[in-house]
Amino acid sequence: MRWLRAPAKVNLTLRVVGRRADGYHELDSLVAFAGFCDWLGFEPGDDLTLEVTGPGAGDTGPIHENLVLRAARSLAGQIPGLRLGRFRLVKRLPAAAGLGGGSADAAAALRLLANEAGLSVDDPRVRASAGATGADVLACLSPQARTIRGIGDELGPAIRLPNIFALLVNPRVHAPTPKVFAAFDLTSEPNAGRSSPAAGFEMSPASDFGSLGCNDLETAAIQVAPVIAAVLKRLAQIPTARATGMSGSGATCFALFSDRRGAAAARRTVAAEHPQWWVEATDLH
Repeated sequence: MRWLRAPAKVNLTLRVVGRRADGYHELDSLVAFAGFCDWLGFEPGDDLTLEVTGPGAGDTGPIHENLVLRAARSLAGQIPGLRLGRFRLVKRLPAAAGLGGGSADAAAALRLLANEAGLSVDDPRVRASAGATGADVLACLSPQARTIRGIGDELGPAIRLPNIFALLVNPRVHAPTPKVFAAFDLTSEPNAGRSSPAAGFEMSPASDFGSLGCNDLETAAIQVAPVIAAVLKRLAQIPTARATGMSGSGATCFALFSDRRGAAAARRTVAAEHPQWWVEATDLH
């Protein structure tokens, strides 16, 4: 069985810049990928199956709805005769957490199937299957820091980040994306015409963390899951944190550090104070 990492996606910035006629929101976001990840294994076979294990397995929903299987079926529809087989997912990331875990799993499935078929991840059929599976899957096909725009289908060039380490904290509550965007629509206006908070970081990523952590969905997410405010308040109290913020539509929040020790020390402290929270320290790239 061949294994691939399915890394968490962290929105270091997120701006809502518009809403399309079909109801989808257009975003401008600087994303990075974490060393902390799910793992997906694949073994070619006659039947398409998925087994889910790991600490997050109980929160992934019905197997037949899993994005790993949806991605595999989509690619099989693009490529007649594509050999499928048995997937095994070790689920370590929390579900519905703003970390793109399901999308990362789907992207890993597409990479595994593409490799088995001798295809590049840049093959139009692989990319089409990624887009058909979910808005974030395309970015997760090549998990490198970059700006994403539109509904996640417009990818900027890869960005080489300076040394950034993160403390990821999820209070073990769900902040469903549709509910967060519905709350945003009731209380906020898209930020069309305003400069991207990621623009300066793209130009000179080594210079400053100050532009990171801006997320237009934060207020709406707190309305859906008020405990997010408590998480952000606690992270803001960490003296060595360079920036703090919320990833995606929540409920995972982050604190950023210049060195691994700072992130690890913060993890020990926050985990001891809040044993009911999911807390992990990781690098970002």
